[in-house]
Amino acid sequence: MSSTNRTVVVTGIGATTPLGGDAASTWEGLIAGKSGVKPLEQEWAADQAVRIAAPVAVDPSEVIPRPQARRLDRSAQFALIAAQEAWKDAGFTGKAGEADGTAESGAAGTVDPDRLGAVIASGIGGVTTLLDQYDVLKEKGVRRVSPHTVPMLMPNGPSANVGLAVGARAGVHTPVSACASGAEAIGYAIEMIRTGRADIVVAGGTEAAIHPLPIAAFGNMMAMSKNNDDPQGASRPFDTGRDGFVLGEGAGVLVLESAEHAAARGARVYAEAVGQGISADSHDIVQPEPEGRGISAALQNLLDRTDLDPAEIVHVNAHATSTPAGDIAELKALRKVLGDDVDHMAVSGTKSMTGHLLGGAGGVESVATVLALYHRVAPPTINVENIDPEAEAAADIVRGEARKLPVEGRIAALNDSFGFGGHNVVLAFRTV
Repeated sequence: MSSTNRTVVVTGIGATTPLGGDAASTWEGLIAGKSGVKPLEQEWAADQAVRIAAPVAVDPSEVIPRPQARRLDRSAQFALIAAQEAWKDAGFTGKAGEADGTAESGAAGTVDPDRLGAVIASGIGGVTTLLDQYDVLKEKGVRRVSPHTVPMLMPNGPSANVGLAVGARAGVHTPVSACASGAEAIGYAIEMIRTGRADIVVAGGTEAAIHPLPIAAFGNMMAMSKNNDDPQGASRPFDTGRDGFVLGEGAGVLVLESAEHAAARGARVYAEAVGQGISADSHDIVQPEPEGRGISAALQNLLDRTDLDPAEIVHVNAHATSTPAGDIAELKALRKVLGDDVDHMAVSGTKSMTGHLLGGAGGVESVATVLALYHRVAPPTINVENIDPEAEAAADIVRGEARKLPVEGRIAALNDSFGFGGHNVVLAFRTV
């Protein structure tokens, strides 16, 4: 099929996060300003400098049958749960190409597997499987290592398993760009549809890295908050007392579809997926460029490649990890590119509630951004007790309570995601 420039829409959402085991409970928690951060109760946590994290609210063992779960890394379990919810939410039942692989209402025949893709990202992949099976090797010997180890630890494992679950044959992909991975997956999926490679793509991000080694490593980098005495108040984007992110886990997934395909089957549409902007800092392997030049470039790239009008943007789900340098650089970039238009944008830092899901962040925060537009309300940023003067001067931070967005007219929102290595991705969504 020749290249096209088709409109892409969101027809399904799914999530499993520190706030809830599905998208609805996650959204309810976000709007209520609920924190999912808890003390780590595992024995190994006692020796850590960082003893807090944001685990999923519903363990996958409660959802996935044990025989299946034993063949999946935790990151793949999260991805599968979120993808299956999104698939069902989009109105599909069963696997593409099979007799029951149809839309529930207004069905336009079976889903063509050759026109269906999957793009599920992870920043770290099956790290818990890798580390746990190495322990098995050392302690119990070669014969006790699971034969499923390689399929479980490979970074494309979550995407492959989601692709198998829905029957995707147009392409199954796994972008890996640290904390920008989930957003890059959704951006890649938009391009798959826009250019005619697929009609439907299941896309998002997942991560499961609450393990002694990642926590020790991030802690020694001074990247994570050590506010162990106040877990729920530890993630505090834009606050003068911010001292690093809190590690979270989970997944967020969207079903993206060409507008004409969605209309043909009478699908409910949450929002238009306008497009993506991408850039790289080329500054440092972990530190953000302090003036936000790479972020600015990604945002400008988005504006140059789409018909998005800055005046339409009323909400930003900021990357806002709660690090001293990163939060301000992001706001500087918004102001540099969008100028005074930033004054009417409600900026939310939802990591204050979910923690930082690394490669899963862009997926979960895209779910939050789409729902903010659909319900026309912006989630709050919690724990901002003493706002950084630079942040207050640069943007309108939604603090304390959720805020209503304009109830009439077409509005748009951005989801920002940035990762170690200088990866920058800005996604845009718009009401329909």
